[in-house]
Amino acid sequence: MIIEVCAYSLVSAITAQQAGADRIELCGGRLEGGTTPSAGLIQAAILYLDLPIVVMIRPRGGDFCYSKTEIEEMKYDLEFCKKMGVKEVIFGVLKPDGTVNTEAMKALMSIAKPMKVSFHRAFDMVFNTENALEDIIALGCQRILTSGRENNVFNGLEMIEKLLNLAQNRIEIMAGSGVNASNILAIKATGVDAIHLSGSEYFESAMTFRNTSVSMASASSSSEYALSETSFDKIKNVVNIIIQSK
Repeated sequence: MIIEVCAYSLVSAITAQQAGADRIELCGGRLEGGTTPSAGLIQAAILYLDLPIVVMIRPRGGDFCYSKTEIEEMKYDLEFCKKMGVKEVIFGVLKPDGTVNTEAMKALMSIAKPMKVSFHRAFDMVFNTENALEDIIALGCQRILTSGRENNVFNGLEMIEKLLNLAQNRIEIMAGSGVNASNILAIKATGVDAIHLSGSEYFESAMTFRNTSVSMASASSSSEYALSETSFDKIKNVVNIIIQSK
């Protein structure tokens, strides 16, 4: 089983590597559930990491029905990743009716070549799961990241098992959202190919002067001085449980 860690910073990516992760998904926009990371983060990760890196290509938070200008932005991001030597990217585009936008996907995947392409949790927002699975397989995507159409993958394990049966090893199914040491064995028991987690926790900022009456992000649910980074112990615990369960 592959252990992929979603990292929103270079510090988190390095921590995940040290804790025994197999692969890093590099993202920006933690509060939006993951968006395209900055050029600097992509380049730094390539320089400092030895693990395979998958770069998120997502122009904004919210749904996955993108405008023409957002698709153009994604194309430029793909060109940059390719120029930097990125080997794999992850994205997904849907139509207003909840079907996979195969036309947009084909256009983006053509630009992405020779990078591998995976389909992210836009899959959890489709109208018909089986049709979407077949569309994504036909596109030639490397894997699907899914929570089994639930907020927490532990509640979506029945769907994960169904997807594995339908996929028949034609595409990698990766389970993510809420993966931790307490539920990893139940997730592993489905026979899933890979797991995806951030293993994050909050750390205190180094700031000593703090203006608590001002917030830089209206959507933020935490203090400006509580910084979220990947926890070595959380990732290591999951790694150890998987190793011991073999």
